[in-house]
Amino acid sequence: MKRLLKRPVRSGLLPGLALLLAIAAIAPAGAREGLAIPPPTLDEPAPTGGGMATAVFAGGCFWGVQGVFQHVRGVANAVSGYAGGAAATAHYETVGAGDTGHAEAVQITYDPRQISYGKLLQIFFSAAHDPTQKNRQGPDVGPQYRSAVFARTPEQARLASAYVKQLDGARVYGAPLATTIERGKQFYPAEKYHQDYMTLNPRAPYIAYYDLPKLDHLKRLFPDLYREKPTLTSQAGG
Repeated sequence: MKRLLKRPVRSGLLPGLALLLAIAAIAPAGAREGLAIPPPTLDEPAPTGGGMATAVFAGGCFWGVQGVFQHVRGVANAVSGYAGGAAATAHYETVGAGDTGHAEAVQITYDPRQISYGKLLQIFFSAAHDPTQKNRQGPDVGPQYRSAVFARTPEQARLASAYVKQLDGARVYGAPLATTIERGKQFYPAEKYHQDYMTLNPRAPYIAYYDLPKLDHLKRLFPDLYREKPTLTSQAGG
């Protein structure tokens, strides 16, 4: 059932109503998405010059995580892909076996003059996924759906680790975070049909049930950072 739920629309799915009922039947209760959390006490300093930066997060199905960050002001591009494993196994069907080391991930290109890495982390932990679930999000189960921060620099690793410790210490979620901080892992873009998936398939049952509510969380929790029109990979040359 898990692979069926994550299969792209182009491959054919169960009738919409039947699939929604199937999803609801196996979804875990008590998800902690959309929870207001404090900002990180440690963050990157405001830059003195120009230039873009990148962040890579994994929080379950990349369709929803990409869709959330495409609606964030200061984000120039968000690309769905894979991180944690080798280049040879960075393919959707291979990663789905759960033994490649990869997680479905999203690489975010952002302007640190408009939004900080710490603010991206806050959005990731509150609006984009439930960081207390270990090796799963919603109906998707396996290490390829783990919660992870793939730090691009030692500073990112330091800030992410400090934020996880801060949130755990404050008992914000009522459960410990399962998020891993992983260094030195390459990001590989996913297949073209996975890009901009939320925007292109808003009526797909999986998107409607699991991913579109994340945009509501983003708009409610971060009204100053929410933008109505997403920045798509096609527009950014991704």
